[in-house]
Amino acid sequence: MTAASSPGRLSGRDLAAALAVVFIWGMNFVAMKYALRDFTPFQLGAARYVLAVLPLLFFIKRPQLHWKWVVLYGLFQGVGQFGFLFSAIKVGMTASLASVLMQTQVFFTAIFGYALLHERASRPLQVGLLLAALGLSCFAMNYATPQAGNATTAWGFVLNLCAAAMWAASNIVVRKAQQASAGYDPLAFVVWSSLVPIVPFVLMTWAFDDPSTRWAWTGAAVSSWAGVVYLGWLATIAAYAMWTGLLKRHPANRVAPFSLGVPVVGLAAGMLLLGEYITGWQWTGIALVVAALGCVMFGGRWLSKSARK
Repeated sequence: MTAASSPGRLSGRDLAAALAVVFIWGMNFVAMKYALRDFTPFQLGAARYVLAVLPLLFFIKRPQLHWKWVVLYGLFQGVGQFGFLFSAIKVGMTASLASVLMQTQVFFTAIFGYALLHERASRPLQVGLLLAALGLSCFAMNYATPQAGNATTAWGFVLNLCAAAMWAASNIVVRKAQQASAGYDPLAFVVWSSLVPIVPFVLMTWAFDDPSTRWAWTGAAVSSWAGVVYLGWLATIAAYAMWTGLLKRHPANRVAPFSLGVPVVGLAAGMLLLGEYITGWQWTGIALVVAALGCVMFGGRWLSKSARK
């Protein structure tokens, strides 16, 4: 068995790919901050997905599965997740905390899986859900007791959680799509589903954005356009292709723990590059959410080791 296929470790190339994905997704939130300086949330959503489908749409064949899964994924993951996330950052959410709060999608996925797919919650998952609930309570306390330097708002917090819930809903769609199609191709699925959010985002721009901002993006700064390119090509296509490749070559429990590095990179990038401030309640919430993620990812392994002793 080669190192690349060994379930015990990743090859040097795969380790580099995993770390690259962690870095790209962690910096994703800083790119959003830059882009939203000149784009409205709905404009950014449309621009992101236009770049995500071009030019790959002309080279990647249509996924061989029912069109409803493509549409549902595009609506939940595109319009839902990023519509809420971009709006959250615009109305009052730091890049640092957004990177942490988005990881609660793990727990929303578990809740939706239990309610819709009748999946059982393991003991580590139950403990993780409790820790995550305590962590969210700490974030909420931050707004009940306002603190100096707090750069987030209650609306930003709520919209960020809505984005995480939409991400979780899209995870359920992916599971159902995989079950319905033996020839499921993750990259083709992502590229073609990226067509779906474009028209809804354009319509929402015309319906909800202030008329004075509708063409402001034509004069956007280079840094804002760089943020759009980063979101469309690096964070959506390149990183997802590397991640799905890793999942094809290695067990999920070997690859998934790397996602714990995303909020770490996001926190560091927000504080170092954007000068963001984190309050005491928020640090406590971050610690609890990260502990919850660790419990879900490693709890089963710890329990099995304890049972063998």
